[in-house]
Amino acid sequence: MAYVIKDTCISCGACEAECPVNCIAQGDDIYVISPDECIECGACANVCPVDAPVQE
Repeated sequence: MAYVIKDTCISCGACEAECPVNCIAQGDDIYVISPDECIECGACANVCPVDAPVQE
C-alpha cells in the first residue's frame, strides 16, 4: 500500500528530497504523495522528523 502523509507534517521537505521516484510534492498545507507513483520504499518515512509518512 502506498504511503500517505499525515497532517502532522511540518513541511520541512526532507521527504521530498529523499524520494527516489519524485512522487512527493508540496501541497496547500503539507506535502502530499502521489499514490499512483509511490513504490512503497519507505525512504520518506525514514527521514521524517515527525513520522508523518505512513503506509495505508
